[in-house]
Amino acid sequence: MEAPPVSVLPITGGTINMMEYLLQGSVLDQALESLLHRLRGLCDNMEPETFADHELVYLLKGQQGNPFLLRARRSLSHPTVPWHLRYLGQPEVGDKSRHALVRNCVDVATSHSLPDFLNEMGFRMDHEFVAKGHIFRRGVLKVVVSKLSRILVPGNTENTEPLSLSYLVELSVLAPAGQDTMSEDMRSFAEQLKPLVHLEKIDPKRHM
Repeated sequence: MEAPPVSVLPITGGTINMMEYLLQGSVLDQALESLLHRLRGLCDNMEPETFADHELVYLLKGQQGNPFLLRARRSLSHPTVPWHLRYLGQPEVGDKSRHALVRNCVDVATSHSLPDFLNEMGFRMDHEFVAKGHIFRRGVLKVVVSKLSRILVPGNTENTEPLSLSYLVELSVLAPAGQDTMSEDMRSFAEQLKPLVHLEKIDPKRHM
């Protein structure tokens, strides 16, 4: 699934093995305000942060195996802030005791020449989209509610159409490896959002 907004991604160095714990769900457009009202009551920030981001997904095809995938994001609402380059590892979904999907996460801020650099390295853009929405926080927990839109004319972020009649809802935590108690905290928080939205541990491979 999609990466969270560029404006709030923490920058992690290569010496720290950061893991992303993730639960995902969706809510229909007409139920959005009810969900936002519930989140205002549960989270630290009653008024959420807003964002509008442009994401480009790049692939590097090797001789064998799956292509190497990187995600490049830039903020449309704050065009002067750095781009972000993000790598997400294969999800660890086999452990039934974990209530959340867990995957390795590396994120770095870059200059605005990132697309040119990736092209020079042999990467090719696979697809791009625009994500707009809201960000809530409760301690280390982060909730991102976003509307995803396809770009109709390559590179033109003003010419888009929604991918669906719903909003993507993601509950996530970034933590060093081994902090599996995070998934229990996430499960407890997710229970408080029912029945407005059902957040689940979703294996991306089942939705490709």
